[in-house]
Amino acid sequence: MGIADDSSLIRAQGWRTLAALHAHIEGDLERTLQTEHSLSVVEYTVLDALSRQDGWHMRMQQLARASALSSSATTRLVNRLEDRGILTRILCKDDRRGIYTELTEDGRALLDRARPTHDAVLENALASARELPELASLVDAIHALPTGASASVA
Repeated sequence: MGIADDSSLIRAQGWRTLAALHAHIEGDLERTLQTEHSLSVVEYTVLDALSRQDGWHMRMQQLARASALSSSATTRLVNRLEDRGILTRILCKDDRRGIYTELTEDGRALLDRARPTHDAVLENALASARELPELASLVDAIHALPTGASASVA
């Protein structure tokens, strides 16, 4: 096997490890957020992304990127959250074709209640993943990220 083949295998193994850690964390988050706050992980992600914006709103395309959803899936999600009174849509004053999504007061309150739950479950899921030899190095890499590094991803 040549060097190129080895690097391909290493990347594939890294991807499988990342996917395993993601599944480990997301399963715990999904169960707990749904049970305690009637939120899915992706709904929480949208609320969290909106809360971190200046002016508390985002264009739909930005929201799709932040939540890793397609445009149509983002629209359906925003529709559901808007029906629940958690989000609202407003027209962009500068570009009438542009639509912003913004948290409502109820949405901010829900996020404030859900954030400690999310953070505790994430911390516990990472701690339990750290005990699995195949995931430990990736968890260590996550903990070694500089403060604020994850916020710049979205």
